[in-house]
Formats: sequence, structure tokens, C-alpha cells
Amino acid sequence: MSQNVLVVHGGGPTAVINASLYGVIEEAKRNPEVGKVYGAIGGTGAIFSETFIDLTSFDDEKLKLLLHTPASAIGSSRYPLYEKDYEKMVDIFKKHDIKYVLLNGGNGTMDACGHIYEVCKDQDIKVVGIPKTIDNDIYGTDMTFGFQSAVDIATNAIDCIHTTAASHGRVFIVELMGHKVGWLTLHAGIAGGADIILLPEMPYNFDAVLMAVKQRNKAGKRFSILAVAEGAISQEDAQLSKKEYQKKKANSPFPSVSYELGKRIQDALGQEVRIVVPGHTQ
Repeated sequence: MSQNVLVVHGGGPTAVINASLYGVIEEAKRNPEVGKVYGAIGGTGAIFSETFIDLTSFDDEKLKLLLHTPASAIGSSRYPLYEKDYEKMVDIFKKHDIKYVLLNGGNGTMDACGHIYEVCKDQDIKVVGIPKTIDNDIYGTDMTFGFQSAVDIATNAIDCIHTTAASHGRVFIVELMGHKVGWLTLHAGIAGGADIILLPEMPYNFDAVLMAVKQRNKAGKRFSILAVAEGAISQEDAQLSKKEYQKKKANSPFPSVSYELGKRIQDALGQEVRIVVPGHTQ
């Protein structure tokens, strides 16, 4: 009986998610016990529709393109899963002689991976999680796949801002990805030479931010660059309950924390403030 492999991608794709897919295929081809490597086309939901593609049928030249192609060649999703869904998966895996299930993704995917492991552990089906996220926030890892690529892009964004910020004497806020963790903003902020770095883990004091900008102005440095994680939060807002904070955000005229922060700085100093959001380029 064939021992097939199923690879599933979940969440936002990183620049190197295809490279890890290539590694799975190449290792499987070296293992005589493994038959086919299936890719779930479109993420977790593809398991239920059994939308699988045989990746081992591709020639070497086509497979090597995975090493240099960003994003997910087999697609991805944020498909919501419920307890009853995991039980259904076992029968589908058995139907296709799948003995190894590899889930490549971030927090949500690793959570799903744990649930799939629980229903498969007594069925002779091995389940493995591949830690892929630009946030670098998966337990048990030093650096997740895709983190460094995102840092490089975010660093470049900050670096490129220096010339225009200095030319016009502006305050620039570069908003980087990271709702709950600030690894990306911290690394890129340091590497890109940001003057102020605001992270979700450390609620910021607006007066301290304002003082830092004033001190740079007083020292003759006509510009300031802030690297701000999208999940950064003020000390005042950190005192609110989750429900109160969500209500405030829903009623806010600002699309994100950076715009609110920029407005407050501009009102306080009269200095021109600009917001830059690299967004999904990261």
C-alpha cells in the first residue's frame, strides 16, 4: 500500500513557503516508502472537497521553480474548522492512502495541526507542523520561515524613507505587520535606523513619544522616523477592556493606530507627518 503525503498551506503566504514545499517533495522522492505527494489546492478547505494535485508528477525543472517563486503555488486559505470537521478528515486521508499530513502555516494553522494530530494519532497517520509566519511568534522556534524575508522588505521600506524625511523635515510613521507581536517591527526598526519603535507588547506613552521627537528637533535633526507595529497600543487604550477597545476602534475615524498617532503628533508639534504602510508587500 502506498504511503502518500498531503501538504496543506494555511494563512498568509510568505516569500519562502514554496521553498519548504519543494523540500517536502524532494525528501519524499528520496524515500522509497513514500508514494505520492499531494498538494491541497486552496488550503484546508480543499481537504473536504478532496481537491488534491499530485506534485510528484511534475518534472524537476518545474519543481525547481518553487525555490524562486514567492507566495503559495498550491494556494492557501483561512478556512474555519470545527470539532466535527477534524473527524471527517480521517476518512478522507484513509481513502487516499495518506500517511503523512504536513501543515505549513502560522498560529491558526498550527492550532489546526494540533487538532488533526489528536484525531490521527491512533490511526497510523503522522501529522507535522511547518512553522511559516512573518510574525516569528510560533512556540518552540527561534525563527519561523518567512520572517527574515519580511524583515528585509520592512527594513528596506524604512531605509528608503530616510531621504524624503530628511529633505522635507517630516515625521514619518512606517506601519509594519504584527497584530499581537512586534518581532518584525523590532528587527526592521533597528536594522532600518528608526528613531522610535512601538510594539504591541509594550503599550506606549504618547508624551514620551512626543518628547523623543522634540529632542531630535532641538538637536537639529529635522526629521524622525517611527516604526510602528499595526497592533501597537497606547497606555490609555491598554487600560480598556477588550470589548471597550473594540468599540473604540469601530467608532474611530482613523484606519489604524498610526493615523491616530500621526494626527496627535502633528496637532502637538505643527510638524508635517506622513504615514507609510508597506502592507502585504511584506
